[in-house]
Amino acid sequence: MMGNIGSNGRRNRGRRGRQSNRPRVQSPESSQIPTNVHRSHVAAEGGDPAEQRWQKAVTVRNDVHVQKETLRVEADEENPGRFLVCFTFNATVDGSITILFFAKEEESCTLTPTKEGLREPVTVSFQQGLGQKFRQPPGTGIELSLFEDKELLEVGGDGDMELYPLAVKADAFSLDHNGSEEEKPMNGIATSQMLLAVFEREKGEYRVRVQNQILCINDTKYKLQEIYGIGNSVEGDSDENQGKECVICLSEPRDTTVLPCRHMCMCNGCARHLKLQRHQCPICRQPVEQLLEIEVSNSADE
Repeated sequence: MMGNIGSNGRRNRGRRGRQSNRPRVQSPESSQIPTNVHRSHVAAEGGDPAEQRWQKAVTVRNDVHVQKETLRVEADEENPGRFLVCFTFNATVDGSITILFFAKEEESCTLTPTKEGLREPVTVSFQQGLGQKFRQPPGTGIELSLFEDKELLEVGGDGDMELYPLAVKADAFSLDHNGSEEEKPMNGIATSQMLLAVFEREKGEYRVRVQNQILCINDTKYKLQEIYGIGNSVEGDSDENQGKECVICLSEPRDTTVLPCRHMCMCNGCARHLKLQRHQCPICRQPVEQLLEIEVSNSADE
């Protein structure tokens, strides 16, 4: 099982109490998901210089989440030769989704299309809810056969400016009492998730492979990466859920991630001993640069 962790030791999927990987929203269709949870992300907090290699996680909330494993393209039946972007997403507030082709990422958490002659970016509004299905409107898709494989299958650009064949941007915002859009989203927190992807071709069919995930909260940028082993530490207490214990003492729950390899495999007590005695991850033997402690609780009441 895997969670998300931000670059430079910033972890972007935290859980306090029992949390799922979906945002909190009241929904009659979401009985299998606790209504008191939301998808959250975690950033590393700095501390005393003597403890720079030991960090604790703090939670930041993400109000919109595109499930990257569902991102795909489907043929546009009404316009032969064109393909439409589809995926599943969750949102705790209203917002909008923008689809861009051949886009570059700017410093201010914005995406800019670069190909002349292509259709303008497609923006579609959404309302809050879990498990929503997005499909690009017919006629707004891309004709992939017009481009060379190198343009579609690789990240382009030069140096610091990378060019992605496909970019998805989900923005969360709220409405004021008059029904008009505010400049800032609910509680003054602007949330955007960006998925930057390339295409793959397998047996004549096009697929999508996500290269980077970016989370922007009030213009603060987090690059999302995977945490290996976090699912075993937080997914309930059933007999089928094995492997929750620290790999060293085999008794305490795992709550500490090794960076940069991102294996969540130890309790904080064993991690502190490891820090003093050796400098290798017990799973992959890579050098340990930092240790990130993540508060984990399996109590449904918290």
